Amino acid sequence: MNERLLDLLRHGEVQGGARFRGDQDDPLSDLGWEQMRRATEPAADWSEIISSPSCRCADFARQLAEQLGLPFSLEPAIAERGFGAWEGLAAYQIPPDELSRFWDDPVGYTPPDGEPFAEFRDRVRQARHDILARCGEHPLLVTHGGVIRMLVAETLRMPDEAILLVEAPYACFTRLRILEAPGRPSLVFHRGQE
Repeated sequence: MNERLLDLLRHGEVQGGARFRGDQDDPLSDLGWEQMRRATEPAADWSEIISSPSCRCADFARQLAEQLGLPFSLEPAIAERGFGAWEGLAAYQIPPDELSRFWDDPVGYTPPDGEPFAEFRDRVRQARHDILARCGEHPLLVTHGGVIRMLVAETLRMPDEAILLVEAPYACFTRLRILEAPGRPSLVFHRGQE
């Protein structure tokens, strides 16, 4: 049975601190760059590097691809979930009752003008399918916490409601093993910075 590996790397710390950033395109901090360098050393035997278009992912991914001499591409479908009116806000800036509803029910509660969970889930699932259909044996996806949570939860067959139980800290590095049908994908490792 043929197997492939799919590596996922979350961006590092972003300038401006912890905030809801879906579409908001803030760059990495100096620490964020260092976190991502540490997470990718030593480099794995990747076939290519695919990145979210957000600069907090793409700037590092492009540089890494150039350094390693690997093909590089942007994939809009692995962008973070859109948070609508919450874009750029820190948790303390969001009305506590709204924030509680989101933490308690991330599937059923959508931030005002945000991307509904079902649309986000379907977008990420389709992106995974499309990437695996067209890519080499071991791509690296440089992406966001929400995308990584979604892919890990799907691999582990977790219910949608459990997605926030998967932590994905800055520069979290995850490896999934992908098997041909009837095989099932598996989580090889999921680790953050120490």
